[in-house]
Amino acid sequence: MSPTHSRPETVRILIADDHALFRQGLRRLLEEERGFRVVGEAADGVETVKCVHELKPDVLLLDMSMPRRAGLEVLPELETSASRVRTIILAANIEKSQIVEALQHGARGVVLKECASDVLMESIRTVMAGHYWIGREKVFDILGTLRELQAAGISGKSQNRYGLTVRELQIVTKVAAGCTNNEIAKEFSVSERTVKHHLTSIFDKVGVSTRLELALFAVFHDLSEEGGVRDLPPLKN
Repeated sequence: MSPTHSRPETVRILIADDHALFRQGLRRLLEEERGFRVVGEAADGVETVKCVHELKPDVLLLDMSMPRRAGLEVLPELETSASRVRTIILAANIEKSQIVEALQHGARGVVLKECASDVLMESIRTVMAGHYWIGREKVFDILGTLRELQAAGISGKSQNRYGLTVRELQIVTKVAAGCTNNEIAKEFSVSERTVKHHLTSIFDKVGVSTRLELALFAVFHDLSEEGGVRDLPPLKN
């Protein structure tokens, strides 16, 4: 008996763009690619949200500029829903500040429409593998990439501390630096339970639900050590 080889799962894709000819051309390209299947199309932002909820695609190819609700307006709504779709922004052109905003609101990739089709195919495979994609390349260190974007002239700097206490700002700084709860607890000589309590409060105040989202939020809103919390007093129980 010959061994059984499991077939790779098909990636289910939703295309959201207000130009019918573009959608049709992209659908043909995608469906010629082994392992990809287009499960639907949407012509505006409102329809996009509805299709994501109904069709539950693995990947959403989301145009930046659409009627009724633009791509960057769709992202926050998907972020707060139960959807697990991986979104790749498609744009004719995009500012670095918009890239930061898109990633902040849950996008996993940004691809320019002028890129070759093989770049888009690779970006889909990359986000399905759990990584990020910006422009023409895979991104492993998303926080480092965001800092580089900001250093190139993008700034989310604000004096707004979102109601965070001194203790919570210190926790944010450590999370943005990649520290675990155990490492944070040891750093400030507190229990992990105390750290978890602070994180619960922080998540509620800034409106995120995961450590990665908090780290992205910290970088975007300049809440890291570089943002002015380096010299805060020691954390106490």
